[in-house]
Amino acid sequence: MLPNKLGEILIKQGLIRADQLQAATTEAERTKNRLGPILVSLGFLKDSQILRALEKQYGMPGVDVAQFEIEQSVTTIINRDFCEKHCIMPLSKAGATLVVAFSDPSNLQVRDDLRYLTKCKIQPVVATENTIMTAIEKYYSLTTGDLVTQGEEAEIETQTLSTNASAVEVGNPSGGDAPVVKFVNGILVEAIRRRASDIHFEPYETKFRVRFRVDGGLIEAAAPPLNSGPAICSRIKIMSKMDIAEKRRPQDGRLKIKLNKENREMDFRVNSVPTMWGEKIVMRLLDKNTLQTDMTKLGFEEEDLKIFKAAISLPQGMILITGPTGSGKTSTIYSALTTLNKTDTNISTAEDPIEFNLEGINQVQMNSEIDLNFSTALRAFLRQDPDVIMVGEIRDLETAEISFKAASTGHMVVSTLHTNDAPATITRLTEMGIAPYLITSTLNLVVAQRLVGRICEACKEAIQLPEDTLLNLGIPKVDIPRFQIARGKGCPSCNGTGIKGRIAIFELMPMTEKIKEAILRNASSSELRRICSQSGVRTLRRSALLKLARGQTTVEEVMNSSVRDDL
Repeated sequence: MLPNKLGEILIKQGLIRADQLQAATTEAERTKNRLGPILVSLGFLKDSQILRALEKQYGMPGVDVAQFEIEQSVTTIINRDFCEKHCIMPLSKAGATLVVAFSDPSNLQVRDDLRYLTKCKIQPVVATENTIMTAIEKYYSLTTGDLVTQGEEAEIETQTLSTNASAVEVGNPSGGDAPVVKFVNGILVEAIRRRASDIHFEPYETKFRVRFRVDGGLIEAAAPPLNSGPAICSRIKIMSKMDIAEKRRPQDGRLKIKLNKENREMDFRVNSVPTMWGEKIVMRLLDKNTLQTDMTKLGFEEEDLKIFKAAISLPQGMILITGPTGSGKTSTIYSALTTLNKTDTNISTAEDPIEFNLEGINQVQMNSEIDLNFSTALRAFLRQDPDVIMVGEIRDLETAEISFKAASTGHMVVSTLHTNDAPATITRLTEMGIAPYLITSTLNLVVAQRLVGRICEACKEAIQLPEDTLLNLGIPKVDIPRFQIARGKGCPSCNGTGIKGRIAIFELMPMTEKIKEAILRNASSSELRRICSQSGVRTLRRSALLKLARGQTTVEEVMNSSVRDDL
């Protein structure tokens, strides 16, 4: 269904406003997704509301395809590509009549094509884009052969990320290694389609498996023949300009592919390590289209966002973003840099590695082979007339000292640390060797963050929990009635997990006079936490509970992804 057509129907029936449609359309274009699922994920409509609107518009029965049991035999009548392209799903066959769910039953050309392809009479019913696409995921599961076919059909160009690299066409491979080339291409395309953040190629004694990390969890994607593992690894290393003869040491590489059909590019960061049964390769997908640089959409509470914006607008000082690997620190830093990226501001970054290329920002890749590290880059930056400096990570005393020196001499410095929460950051800095007086005079703000899973809107349902469970989470008894506890039942759209997408929780610790006094007398992390609590700082757990109260996340996600208050 054309996005504007669905939007017109929903506006005509008064279900959404024009500004909501514009926001959803913009998001659909940015993520290359369909409008219907975007409207649901943004919370503008429920899937059932869209279905009722389509029934009314087309005057035909509607079907919730996600709840419909489809016989596997009918999926062989129409192939997956045709279903995905036209957003249709075969439901059942009786004699010469094939019942097909359409997101746009007014498209007579598709009906005619189906009659020709299937030699059946087509009985249309209407369904939402979201339920049709989830059903396609469920009933058209990909085999290794499908991935090879998908890779063969995909129009892919690949290129290394060096400045003089030219694109190499691999969409139509030939020769003895062609099946491996096609399989790898198919895996890359499938990972992009599933919104994966990482691809794992793993050799074991009796099998070779491929897994995708989607929304923080790993799911198995394929299990090609065991003897194909070395060839698959070699193919990836060739694409990434890594040394295929070196199998004893870890290696890093990078590549970019272009999907010609979708006119879309994707960067991959590649790492290999030797294991007992061969090399394991992990590819990190770096999709600039999904990089969220709008601070209002990161998950900040309104008052926290004001504090963060005020801190990054200061002419000098330091802001530290803390949290474990994979907690969204890069998105937060890039959103800050994007906000500061103006023609009158000189921004330099030292990164290892550079995850996304940002126009107008001078990004420097660290290289240990030539002793180009964070401290070396920082020294160079101070002679480059910078206004804003971003240091990928403060890993040692030397980097920390230069960063604080830069922040105290008229520059805004943004960096990251790996700590559990904001107060623990101060302890880490003092243990590293930074003098307390330098911390209090230079540090403006510490932001600790985590990611929690977002409940899948396609299968979301309200649930009741015992009061004791909520009290144990730290929820005051008086606040329990306002908590809208929900969970995802699990559906094909979320791979049966009930979670689709993630949202950030934050703990912001500004340098108030009380906190500065505590730092100068070498207060412990627990004492700093107590002072923060008395000052009204919202902890990671409290931030997660706000998301729980709104029905955005689950109790399990709150327990797994936030630090328990010790107060």
